Amino acid sequence: MGRDSCACHHCDACSLLTQAQVSAALSVSVGAGSYQTPTFKKTCTWNATSDVTKGAKYVTLVLEGLDAYQAGKLAPVKTIVVTSISGIGDDAYYLAVSSNVGLIVKKGDIAFKVAVYGDLPIEKKQAMEKTLAQQVVSKL
Repeated sequence: MGRDSCACHHCDACSLLTQAQVSAALSVSVGAGSYQTPTFKKTCTWNATSDVTKGAKYVTLVLEGLDAYQAGKLAPVKTIVVTSISGIGDDAYYLAVSSNVGLIVKKGDIAFKVAVYGDLPIEKKQAMEKTLAQQVVSKL
């Protein structure tokens, strides 16, 4: 009988960021976090409440296992760029595929990915993701 790595809020992605935190990080008003599937709480999405042409449209937070964390670091595809970043959790890196980028973080035996989607420069998305990731880490 292995220890349940899904203790309390560690399996509820929507409990790790508030609507206010996401709105502040994205500089756009967002609705409450929602699950793509009501029974699967490891993925949460916050959508902008207004029609955003330039800027962040939505953000997702996905709770992952350490195996997924390691696999991302070893991405063998030339179109994927992995960039290490220090100061968040135990270890973290950005995973960029064309104009999309996600920040993947490991803290203890938990890993998560936060990704901002929208018409923004990658550097801006990375800065927003870093802000959100630091807030998630503080709750783990």
